[in-house]
Amino acid sequence: MPELPEVEVVRRGLAAHVVDHVIASVLVKHPRAVRRHELGGDDLAARMSGLRVEGAHRRGKFLWLTFDDPDPALVVHLGMSGQMLVQPTSAPLEKHAHIVAALDNSTQLRFVDQRTFGGWSLHGLVDVDGSRLPESVAHIARDPLDPEFDTEAVVARIRGKSSEIKRILLDQTVISGIGNIYADEALWRAGIHGERIAAKLTRPALRRLLAQVRAVMTAALDAGGTSFDALYVNVNGNSGYFERSLAVYGREDRACRRCGAVIRREKFMNRSSFSCPRCQPRPRR
Repeated sequence: MPELPEVEVVRRGLAAHVVDHVIASVLVKHPRAVRRHELGGDDLAARMSGLRVEGAHRRGKFLWLTFDDPDPALVVHLGMSGQMLVQPTSAPLEKHAHIVAALDNSTQLRFVDQRTFGGWSLHGLVDVDGSRLPESVAHIARDPLDPEFDTEAVVARIRGKSSEIKRILLDQTVISGIGNIYADEALWRAGIHGERIAAKLTRPALRRLLAQVRAVMTAALDAGGTSFDALYVNVNGNSGYFERSLAVYGREDRACRRCGAVIRREKFMNRSSFSCPRCQPRPRR
């Protein structure tokens, strides 16, 4: 699943090309793309048709559009391979274009999803901590790039956890937007091994870690996100290039950019973790 920088790149593209335009019609071409919408594709298409897009929003990895109708929000689940492409009406339809929304400016917003893990669904909006969020996103914590992100409150919450710090970083109810890639990168930057117990880390260490989380995701955002293949692209179909700047993730058996030690790969939560044995010593058992 794309992480915060990749989703923010898509959000910005939607804000530039879709906001303030009316959805003339919606065609659902694959039922899996609307499986999270309980009333089905016909209902989603009927409710969206004629609405003007008023905003493109994000919290952590979660993306949604709001309309001039105050009730529904379109929550977009990108899954592993979902793309939100803005194309001219005349452009050939992509093989895996599962939803096509025609806009009032002779363009189409297309949801393209090769692996069919993503989709669209409509949800009501609720008030949560001073923000209007879709009901399905209401449990998601603020992310480090949110202007109202409270570092000290998050540090206090993390220090109350007895789990490994990487597990906490991946918990979207504690801090959102971070996935496996940026967790590994931030931990390397902060010099902390992901298996360190959160409650045993000092407040200064956690402040340093959160600062590095913010720094690495800001750098990735400036680079257009991280693209390992052609599946993650922005609304124009372009890939990000932060993959060139990764310090540890995916660099097993290569030299640490800081100290020269060999990067190691370990199993963690059914996925791979990458770290430097010298910069990030493993905690004592």
